Amino acid sequence: MMYTLPNMLTLSRIVAIPVIVAIFYLPVEWNFLVASLIFIAAALTDLFDGYLARKLNQTTKLGAFLDPVADKLIVAVALILLVEVYASPWMAIPAIVIIGREIIISALREWMAECGHRAQVAVSNIGKVKTVIQMFAISMVLMVDPIHLVTGGDVFWRCVWWIGVILLYIATVLTLWSAYIYLKAAWPNLMNADGEE
Repeated sequence: MMYTLPNMLTLSRIVAIPVIVAIFYLPVEWNFLVASLIFIAAALTDLFDGYLARKLNQTTKLGAFLDPVADKLIVAVALILLVEVYASPWMAIPAIVIIGREIIISALREWMAECGHRAQVAVSNIGKVKTVIQMFAISMVLMVDPIHLVTGGDVFWRCVWWIGVILLYIATVLTLWSAYIYLKAAWPNLMNADGEE
C-alpha cells in the first residue's frame, strides 16, 4: 500500500523542494516565476492526496505521516528563500512566526498523542484556511523577480507582490490564532502533566 496514488502525490511535494530551490537560484529571467509555478503545482497536490486517499480507500500510516511533513517542509523552504532574497524584518517576521508555530504545534501534537489526547489538537478549520491563504501568499511573493520592485514600469508585478505580502501577513495572524486554539485545547493536559520530558 506504499505506492498508492495519494502517497505518490504527497511524495511529489517533497521531491519538488530541491527542484524549486535549484530553479530559484538559476541565473535566468524566469527563475522566480517557474519556481513559483512548481510551488503552486506542489501545493495543489495537497488538495487531492487526502481526498483521493479517502475516496479510493487508500489511507495509509505512511501517508498520514508524510502529508503534514511535506506541507511543512515546502512552506519552510519557500519562506527561507524569500527571507534570503528580501533580507528584511518584514519578511523575516512572518517566516519566524509560521515556521515557529509549525514546530510548536507538531511537538504539541506528538506529546498529546503520547498522552492519548491526539483528537483534542486535530486540524481545525481555521488551520485549513490558514494553509490555503499561506500557499497563495508564498506563491505570489515567490513569483516576483525583485528587480520588478525597484523599476517603476512594472506595476503588475508590484501589485502581485504587495497582494502576496498582505496575504502572508493575514496568514501570519491566522497562524497565531490557530496556535492559540490548539494551545488552549491542550492547556488542561499541559497543566496536569507530571513534568516528564
